Amino acid sequence: MRVLLCILILAALAVAAVADTNVTGKWTGSFHSISPDGEARESPAVVLLKQNGGEVTGTVGPNESDQNLAFKGKIEGNKITLDSESDGLPIHFDLVLVGDRITGDMNMVHSGQTAKAKIDVTRSK
Repeated sequence: MRVLLCILILAALAVAAVADTNVTGKWTGSFHSISPDGEARESPAVVLLKQNGGEVTGTVGPNESDQNLAFKGKIEGNKITLDSESDGLPIHFDLVLVGDRITGDMNMVHSGQTAKAKIDVTRSK
């Protein structure tokens, strides 16, 4: 019975810890893109996020003054999904939050070809 009680308490604490997660703020790092023809490119990434409950909105760009892509999405536990549009083309982000670091993938499909990128950012202090 004590073991079951301990497991329930730990589970409740884990849920409370996830519920307290807030990604609002400035995140900086890198953006590794691969074009449909396989060309790789690395660039700086600055992501500005705002979280309201499970909803996440924000922008991304090479620096804080050049935020060229706005998005919206959701956070569930440590999984973040974001969607945007650039020149009429849909862009989808699948991200994972671990501590003060967000990593994941971006995919954009155009004319049957997929452009992919990896993003790796940490919370700015």
